[in-house]
Amino acid sequence: MIMIRSIVRPEKSDNVLAALMDAGFPAVTKMSVVGRGKQRGIKIGEVTYDEIPKELLITVVNDEDKDFVIDTVMQAARTGNKGAFGDGKIFITPVQESYTISSGIKETSSGKTEEVKI
Repeated sequence: MIMIRSIVRPEKSDNVLAALMDAGFPAVTKMSVVGRGKQRGIKIGEVTYDEIPKELLITVVNDEDKDFVIDTVMQAARTGNKGAFGDGKIFITPVQESYTISSGIKETSSGKTEEVKI
């Protein structure tokens, strides 16, 4: 399993969520965050804004779906055809196991599932 964390512009968040839903990946966690990238914020006149609002979208997918989901997010989050500074970033990390709280089912990265006794 792979965790995909996408930091996108707030105005692109709904586009990404809709694209993931249409692609068959409805399970996403969304958080409002602030930060800055390589450009170190935005300077307007004498004022520098170094905490730019963004949305953090988190999803966990099977290894074989990783590239498709990344492409889906990139297409939906990109500004115009070539993109623009501040469009965001995607981070990929492995997930060793996950637990579904309601059912007590444990799923491992090998695809094995088992019920956990509480």
